[in-house]
Amino acid sequence: MTPTLLILAAALSLFPSGPTAADPTSSRMLAALSSVKPEAIRVDVEFIASDDLAGRDTPSEGLRTAARFLRSRLERLGWKPGAKDGWFHEYPLEHRVLDEEQSKVEWRAKGGAGTLRFGVDYFLPGLRDITRLDTAGAVVFAGDGSKEDLGSGRVEGKWALVHDAGGELSRITRDARRAKAKGLIVAPGPKYAGEDYAARYADVLARQRKGSVAYPRPAKEAAADEREEREAFPTLLLTQPAAAALLAAAQKPATPAKGADLGITLSETRRLGGDDGRILVENVVGWWPGSDPKRAKECILLSAHYDHVGVDARGQIHNGADDNGSGTTLLLSVAEALAEHGPLERSVMIIWVSGEEKGLWGSKAFAENPWFPDGAKPVGNINIDMVGRNAPDKLLVTPTKERAKDYNELVKIAEKLAPLEGFPKLGNADQYYERSDHYMFARLGIPVMFLFSDIHEDYHRPGDDPEKLDYDKVSRVARLVLRMLDALDREKSLR
Repeated sequence: MTPTLLILAAALSLFPSGPTAADPTSSRMLAALSSVKPEAIRVDVEFIASDDLAGRDTPSEGLRTAARFLRSRLERLGWKPGAKDGWFHEYPLEHRVLDEEQSKVEWRAKGGAGTLRFGVDYFLPGLRDITRLDTAGAVVFAGDGSKEDLGSGRVEGKWALVHDAGGELSRITRDARRAKAKGLIVAPGPKYAGEDYAARYADVLARQRKGSVAYPRPAKEAAADEREEREAFPTLLLTQPAAAALLAAAQKPATPAKGADLGITLSETRRLGGDDGRILVENVVGWWPGSDPKRAKECILLSAHYDHVGVDARGQIHNGADDNGSGTTLLLSVAEALAEHGPLERSVMIIWVSGEEKGLWGSKAFAENPWFPDGAKPVGNINIDMVGRNAPDKLLVTPTKERAKDYNELVKIAEKLAPLEGFPKLGNADQYYERSDHYMFARLGIPVMFLFSDIHEDYHRPGDDPEKLDYDKVSRVARLVLRMLDALDREKSLR
């Protein structure tokens, strides 16, 4: 049976006299429902999930572009800004990326002086090395970095230059720290037969230049990390040409005597880029004020995450058409339908959250510091994620009756209305209850509900592209959300 016939059969079974005679849906809502067009959703997905947005990673320029697209559409439809300071609810992330202009290694020796360039002449071992540092001192040669070569007080208070002989870097670093060296310099020696450092550390360098982001830690954890940062052990990985140039300037042989002071003074400066290690990212928030003087103070919160996972290590773009281009554009179609309908009695907030793929960051930040226009209070949340794939009649929900303590009126209404849009029975998504943004919005003390069509072979893979979505299905889920808003407007309580 086609989705259209399923919808007609469901409507006739729920309303024996026919939908026009018994369906309580208002004529304005029927007009809103008819405004939802699969082809319009497809056009929006083709932009949101285009290569131009490069997978909408958090943070990224593609994500910023998507945010401004969503804002402009809401503004054009006559929606109001829903955040405290406009359309964007901003929250900070810890952002570790090196300021390459301010970070450098300078050296001075008998035969001259110079500057080494990050990513060309030297590298850093990992992401944890992206930190603030100022280190200066003399350089001594410590062989291949054995305990004996680093011992006997040879390197205390100085840079220890070690020839790369294939030893474990973490062990050499640990021993150099225990020997109270000021820092460690590792470079290929004359007998080094490994991969050139530029190739060997290319992936590490790419990750460092992209930087790492993390949700701000509690003050106690942050203070502990700051102490660790102050005690960070400087480690530099010099290319073979750079190390050879240093030794030549110091007029030393390619392999100096162990423990020899090389007559080189080396200073390293590391600085963090951006706003001193922090970056602001955005949730996009729209507000549709209610018409009833009292009930307008109650708000139905509709949510979907608009971020995805960006570009992988092989340079492949993960467009995230289903995850979550489908939910993102579905909410745009709901916004358009409400513009066609006009105000409900209750207010509606649409929030597109970022950082879901990193750990529900955007919804967590909002739930930790919620703000609603006009002094309104939220009374329920409907969250949408990945509703464009799998069987046309497959739609899952959580919490179900099996999760009794969380089962609520939102879900009961969805279960009743789903057949009208070709979903005869909502499946169980309770295993995903803690994996999307409704889980954070539940912290507001409101009933929440998650609509989801399950994962598929392209989940978090480059193949999640727009042409694979069932746009009729996405439009029917959008219509279900609209029917729910209409039914919820007649409910006194959602508990």
